[in-house]
Amino acid sequence: MPWALACLCLLLGACRAEAPEQRLRTQLTRLQNAVESHDAANVLKIVADDFIGNDGMDRIRLRQMITAQMRLNQSIGATMGPPRITMAGEDMAVVEFTVMLTGGSGRFLPDQAQAYTVRSGWRIENGDWKVYRARWEAKF
Repeated sequence: MPWALACLCLLLGACRAEAPEQRLRTQLTRLQNAVESHDAANVLKIVADDFIGNDGMDRIRLRQMITAQMRLNQSIGATMGPPRITMAGEDMAVVEFTVMLTGGSGRFLPDQAQAYTVRSGWRIENGDWKVYRARWEAKF
């Protein structure tokens, strides 16, 4: 009987839901993949309705900027450095990272590239991590 109880505990532990930080890391990967695949709709699924960015940019202006960049660039690359995640409880976090964005005509080399440092605020809404604040600054 103790053996059966030990097996049951191991099974229940294996079925445990992902930790909030791991779910946030998964969401960051989804965001990167959506940018690179020109999927503005999936980018915006990760953005909170009350998003605020640089210079008071709201979600509508962010959508316009994303759409314009995707129209201007046949290919977009987003190479993210390792994120530094600071959890604030189970449902809020600050994420800082660098990202190199490239874009161009889709040929072998990008026509343009720019590195940014990003500091963003995230929270869980309806079970999913969403970015609600972000500030980005060109590195050079």
